[in-house]
Amino acid sequence: MSNLDRNKISEGGTMENSLEVFEDFEDMNLDDNILRGIYSYGFERPSKIQQRAIVPIIGGGDIIAQSQSGTGKTATFSIGTLQRLNEDMNYIQGAILAPTRELANQTYNVIKELGEFTKLNITSCVGGDSVKLNMETLLSRKNPVHCVVATPGRFIDLLKRKGIDSRHIKILVIDEADEMLSKGFKEQIYELFQYMPNDIQVVLISATMPKEMLELTKCFMRDPKKILVKNEELTLEGIKQFFIDCREKNWKFETLCDLYEVVSISQCIIYCNTKSQLDWLSKNLRDRDFTVSSIHGDLSTSERNEIMNLFRSGSTRILISTDLLARGIDVQQVSLVINYDIPNNTENYLHRIGRSGRFGRKGVAINFCSKFEISKMKEIENFFSTKIEPLPENFSAIL
Repeated sequence: MSNLDRNKISEGGTMENSLEVFEDFEDMNLDDNILRGIYSYGFERPSKIQQRAIVPIIGGGDIIAQSQSGTGKTATFSIGTLQRLNEDMNYIQGAILAPTRELANQTYNVIKELGEFTKLNITSCVGGDSVKLNMETLLSRKNPVHCVVATPGRFIDLLKRKGIDSRHIKILVIDEADEMLSKGFKEQIYELFQYMPNDIQVVLISATMPKEMLELTKCFMRDPKKILVKNEELTLEGIKQFFIDCREKNWKFETLCDLYEVVSISQCIIYCNTKSQLDWLSKNLRDRDFTVSSIHGDLSTSERNEIMNLFRSGSTRILISTDLLARGIDVQQVSLVINYDIPNNTENYLHRIGRSGRFGRKGVAINFCSKFEISKMKEIENFFSTKIEPLPENFSAIL
């Protein structure tokens, strides 16, 4: 019997309101060295998702955890995973999967810092890295690896090459699970489970969890505890949302130019739906002598890392991106997101505007609408039970 036929998920599962809430990290019975890492990282008190999900993850059962962007989900599963690992056992015990190299690398950095005072060895393996170096690291007897953070394609490749011995993996975290279980990754995830132990703990994490994605989890989860929030609760608190009716698509560019002086004061991400739109916008802004950087999936890993490092450091203040950066990438200083194109996927709106206002900070989202996109904005308002107001004239006072 394959792992995909193992015990089916129950229809109900355990819902959030039946789970215990831990208001302090000290109450979670964490290892002292993990607690040191948490406080060293800068956390003082757990966020709502951390209060509810860390202890169930440590408990070893399957978990589906959904919480809005910027609320500390990465630290939630990182802390839970660290506590599940045994530093005296010299083999891989945990795996964390993320859909993009950027998100995997960011997750790796978070879990490394949180585990700084432990003896646990964490490594990252993503597309674009040297497979040879990945294999050498994973097979090292001198410094055995306890946990792997990876993109799905590279993880499966290393499993097939026997660089990863999955026999002792007891926890598998799938971050941005709605995307990972979508058409692009679904086959990889199903293939991956053919290599996993039958009793592996599966933890799914996301800001959104559509019903059809929950249906898919019936194949590989066992009576998971569900920590979910309703759609109408998902619109991000602390983020002011506005729109500009540009009427025609080709009027958006002049609108952006008019806003540019105000925009460039802030750390800002501008989203386009396609790479061709991104390239056009980047070129035309630079032709006007505006300083911008841009990032998309066709760039090499080193190019993408360099661009992100410049943006995080503040060397560049405006970043134009496709939906590559819509999920999970945390740039602390971002206070403004502009949707130059309204997202085709309604749920991606949440992921995009979640780049501002992270973990309780304030932020602003501005949506440029052509006459053909007004209906999309109405769909977004209805889906998240929110109100998106026209941009006021005194916009600069809002930032």
